Amino acid sequence: MKGLQSRGSTHPAGRRVTGRAQGDGLLDPYLSRYKPSEPASCPRCGVHFDKGRWQWGWAPENAQPHLCPACRRIEDNLPGGLLTLHDVPPRLKDQIASLVRNEEAAENAEHPLNRIIAIDDAEGAVVVRTTDIHLPRRIGEAVKRAYRGTLDMHFDDDGYFARIDWHPAP
Repeated sequence: MKGLQSRGSTHPAGRRVTGRAQGDGLLDPYLSRYKPSEPASCPRCGVHFDKGRWQWGWAPENAQPHLCPACRRIEDNLPGGLLTLHDVPPRLKDQIASLVRNEEAAENAEHPLNRIIAIDDAEGAVVVRTTDIHLPRRIGEAVKRAYRGTLDMHFDDDGYFARIDWHPAP
């Protein structure tokens, strides 16, 4: 695809930095340019905005309703990331679906805006659509660790979007 390419380097702290979307100013367009009035709470998912970030926990009683960026993406059905698991054997679909949901739960506990929008069956593939660019990479790496194969990562240079493809080992 035009505009997509594999990118990657290592952050001094040892974390992987993958291009503009993480390191040089390109932000998720669903994150508001302004902060919601604090405290705020998403009426759909219950996450609240307090002390400058969206987080799980009890929202203060005076929290104003404000739809969080993840719920806005889900409502618009506009993913920030797409993970395609190619040639998944039917006998492994349930196991892989469990792995995908476990990785989402682990990521979402720390980063409440990183969620799965949907998991779809496509011709010979499983497609996972996410609200961000980090979750598909995390899930793809977990699938690769568990089932081997190859992982191709592409991050859009011109926007906030990641496309990750996993192919099983031959």
